[in-house]
Amino acid sequence: MSLKKINTVMAAAFILFILWFGTEYIVSPETTAPGYGLPSWPPGDGNGFLTIKGIRDVVLASVLGALLVTGHRRALGWALLIEALAAYGDMANVLAHHGSVATALGVHCLTATLMVCNGLLIMRETRDVAAAPQAPAPQPA
Repeated sequence: MSLKKINTVMAAAFILFILWFGTEYIVSPETTAPGYGLPSWPPGDGNGFLTIKGIRDVVLASVLGALLVTGHRRALGWALLIEALAAYGDMANVLAHHGSVATALGVHCLTATLMVCNGLLIMRETRDVAAAPQAPAPQPA
């Protein structure tokens, strides 16, 4: 299997995973929230805050999906690198609030790190295309 196919499958898997997880936070925040890794449910009506996370995840997945299906692979690599910061932020949030270290590292940190790896691999795959010199524009006669 070529590097491009592996990168595409990995990116598609991230898109589907993030989209599924975000949708779960929107549709059923009470049952999805414990998997985030925080030690307790927010006081009062926390559904609104959980829905925000779901909307964020759906938007992040949609950006990646749009770049993938339109063939903007270099931009996809950059987006994966940048969007990994959201997962690293989730990890920091769980750790800062004395949540599950296993979930912080095994879910959020692992996801972010794999996204960085996928982004770097796509950047490497597209490096030669981005570095290729452009042909000069034709001069008017």
